[in-house]
Amino acid sequence: MKTWCFPKEANGEYVYRMEDVLNEYAKPFDPDEPLICMDEASRQLIGQVAAPLPTKPGQPRLEDYEYVRNGTCNFFVFCQPLAGWRHVIVTERRTKRDWALAVRDLVDVQFPEARRIRLVMDNLNTHTGAALYDTFSPSEARRLLEKLEFHYTPKHASWLNMAEIEIGILSRQCLDRRIDDREFLTGEVAAWETDRNLRQAKIHWTFTIETARNKLKKLYPSIKV
Repeated sequence: MKTWCFPKEANGEYVYRMEDVLNEYAKPFDPDEPLICMDEASRQLIGQVAAPLPTKPGQPRLEDYEYVRNGTCNFFVFCQPLAGWRHVIVTERRTKRDWALAVRDLVDVQFPEARRIRLVMDNLNTHTGAALYDTFSPSEARRLLEKLEFHYTPKHASWLNMAEIEIGILSRQCLDRRIDDREFLTGEVAAWETDRNLRQAKIHWTFTIETARNKLKKLYPSIKV
């Protein structure tokens, strides 16, 4: 179940960022300036202590409750909602450098012909132009930034990021089992990505600025004229 987080009091910054993201969602498809949502999530690598027993007629696969931890890995998930496209990059960590390398892949490999990429992200300290300067030369960082337009969700409002929905689908359809090896996991995720892209599976988003102003009136600052 998704949890919606709102500030305790009316907050102009919250409302501004919320409407900014919703305004981007409302724009029509533009191949020259694609709208891309990006989110990240960690995954624990879990191994078996004892070999599972295979399925039999009338009996499901049996798995020992004991397990062994084999570390963690991270997913950078990019999705283009209006095109039914997504791309997942599996990394060992989730540092500024990892994010910067994933963004460069987005710009140079996934959308090299785009004039500008409108990137919706959570408001984390690793998701900034500074991370590009910490990773690449100044000229390279500036080149990438010229192709990017950042749109941040409000703090504690990741539910506004459609990439979070994509992560939930990935978890249910591909990662609902024990996987103990990052290389194997990467292959499984790539197969899931390919299948979902071939079907051009899209997210049906209905929450608009008008809906927000109607249902979330208490979030908006009270203006006295």
